[in-house]
Amino acid sequence: MFKDLSPNLKSSITRSITQTFEQYMSEIEWDEDRYSIDDFIVKWREYITTRALWYAKIPDDIKRDVQFHEDLAVRINENIARILNEPPSEEQIAEIQIMQEKLNTHYEYDCKAEAVYVEGLLKKLMESSR
Repeated sequence: MFKDLSPNLKSSITRSITQTFEQYMSEIEWDEDRYSIDDFIVKWREYITTRALWYAKIPDDIKRDVQFHEDLAVRINENIARILNEPPSEEQIAEIQIMQEKLNTHYEYDCKAEAVYVEGLLKKLMESSR
């Protein structure tokens, strides 16, 4: 069913998964022990029903279809795997390293999205230490 949606709609759904996942991970400070797929799904469901413009474009019969939900689950898992497997850029690594040396910190990060989180955290620490 998911494959039958328009490319724009599929793209909007994928963006909402990415945005919500990265926001959720930031909220839990990228702490793997605090991660819960159920909590993430609750956040994503809240986002799509209250803020996603694309949600209203999907007919109710499709929203109720079990196959559509199975397709969405696959899409969510694929998207999360893609996010977690995208390595940080060399620029991110260099910027983080410079800030960590200045601040004498040792934050670890495994993917590009987590590196974005760490960069933001370090920038806030840099500002507060001035």
